[in-house]
Amino acid sequence: MSDLLYSEEEEALRAAVRDLLTDHCDAAGVIARTESDAPHDLSLWKALADGMGLAGLLVPEDRGGQGATHREAALVLEELGRAVAPVPYLTSAVVATEALLACEDGGELLAELASGRRIGALAVGLHTAPGAAFTTVRLESGALHGELTGIADAAVADVLLVPADDGGLYAVEAGAATVAPQVSLDLTRPVARVTLDGAPGRRLGDAGTAVPRALRAGAGLLASE
Repeated sequence: MSDLLYSEEEEALRAAVRDLLTDHCDAAGVIARTESDAPHDLSLWKALADGMGLAGLLVPEDRGGQGATHREAALVLEELGRAVAPVPYLTSAVVATEALLACEDGGELLAELASGRRIGALAVGLHTAPGAAFTTVRLESGALHGELTGIADAAVADVLLVPADDGGLYAVEAGAATVAPQVSLDLTRPVARVTLDGAPGRRLGDAGTAVPRALRAGAGLLASE
């Protein structure tokens, strides 16, 4: 039964995140951001990702991260949800990270996400069930074509992880895609339409393995948030 109780280290993590959010994430500021053209607080994200190392919480230590588990990530997300913090933690540090952990060629990008130097977003709607079919784009002559809707935090991502119809998961630089904000029922989770018109992509691994893994982790930890 002791596993149901939080350890001193876990409570210290919770307290540290809560203290940071208390100082840098007030309710009035959050509400104002939902009504602005800049819904994400990148200075807060830098404090969490760079200052506290939380972007790499789920990444093994030998791959540039903290080597923690979903239990610690759940603690962080509980506090982020409590403050309604406008940061891409779930999408980059959990969903995109879990997708990259399943890829053979995702190591360099994984380290960049873990350090907080870059933000990643999986180009699959978070409403997609882990075992359900997911929308893919067309791979033609080495370039990606298609449109994806309802992609959470795509507007703030540096790199998009895009599943293609050849079964691969591709890294696409955000600047190579057209990202247009969409109206979301949840104003605290910005979503966007992503259009790819001949965008170059680098194959990272098997989308059939990476995407379900990412969505399972996202579904479970979204509940914590």
